[in-house]
Amino acid sequence: MAQHEISYRVYYEDTDAGGVVYHANYLRFAERARTEWLRELGFNQSGLDVLFVVRRVEIDYLAPARLDHVLTIKTSLQNISRASITLEQDFYSDGKLMAKAIVVIVCVGRKELRPVSIPDEIRNKMTA
Repeated sequence: MAQHEISYRVYYEDTDAGGVVYHANYLRFAERARTEWLRELGFNQSGLDVLFVVRRVEIDYLAPARLDHVLTIKTSLQNISRASITLEQDFYSDGKLMAKAIVVIVCVGRKELRPVSIPDEIRNKMTA
């Protein structure tokens, strides 16, 4: 499963004083989408011996999402290496691209918080 899609409604708490989705909330939406992708692959993050931590994020904000919009987040696997994953996460509302993010995730050991290899079971399901 190299691609995942999920939708969220924009609530009042997600917006700024102008009624537009606050820029940092896109990071929350992206995190939720990645978590649900892992869950659909059969992995619950609290039960893993590894953690997936964000190393880098680049976001282009293209159009304002507003209260009550439904955002669809499409997560696509761009690259997977020994210990990192690069994802593209696109945010749509009514078919219009609202924001585009590139996210680099690193796999680390839960105890030592140092980079480790992505478990084969997870890698295989991500690339299937």
